[in-house]
Amino acid sequence: MKQIMTAAAALALLATPAVAQETPRWSLAIHGGAGVIERASLTPERDAAYRAGLQAALDAGSAVLAQGGSSLDAVQAAIQSLEDNPLFNAGRGAVFTAAGKNELDAAVMNGADLTAGAVAGLTRTRHPIAAARAVMEQSPHVMLIGEGAESFAASVGLEQVDPGFFFTESRWQALLKALRDKGLPLP
Repeated sequence: MKQIMTAAAALALLATPAVAQETPRWSLAIHGGAGVIERASLTPERDAAYRAGLQAALDAGSAVLAQGGSSLDAVQAAIQSLEDNPLFNAGRGAVFTAAGKNELDAAVMNGADLTAGAVAGLTRTRHPIAAARAVMEQSPHVMLIGEGAESFAASVGLEQVDPGFFFTESRWQALLKALRDKGLPLP
């Protein structure tokens, strides 16, 4: 039942060299994650909140590029914005496993040299995308999972939080409903 949830923002960047630009020659494309939100179930306020969250992610990535930052820095900034927003199923607001845990995954790739990094099963690292990038840039590995990924993230100084940081009531209630509907035990 575990759903993959981060790398929830796919950013497509057509970036000119990393210099501030009068007229940007790059584009950002994001999405707010996996799953379906039925338009009929959205109140105007909730719709506005989702749109504001997506705009905040675009703004975070755009700010990096507008100041001459790298596309990788922009990707990380945009995704971290989504990871911090409880409306999206990345980071805070992540879906639960059937066992009632938030296990976070992320992946990133550098298009210039095709290096990549990924993490899976994180439960304490606040920004999984930062951990994925650290795997790519600071380790000989491509992917780390579970406790090894968690230990690595802590060893490179990434912020660690109590697992309860990722909890949201709406995701918890969705898990309970899904388990009840399937006649499965509740955590």
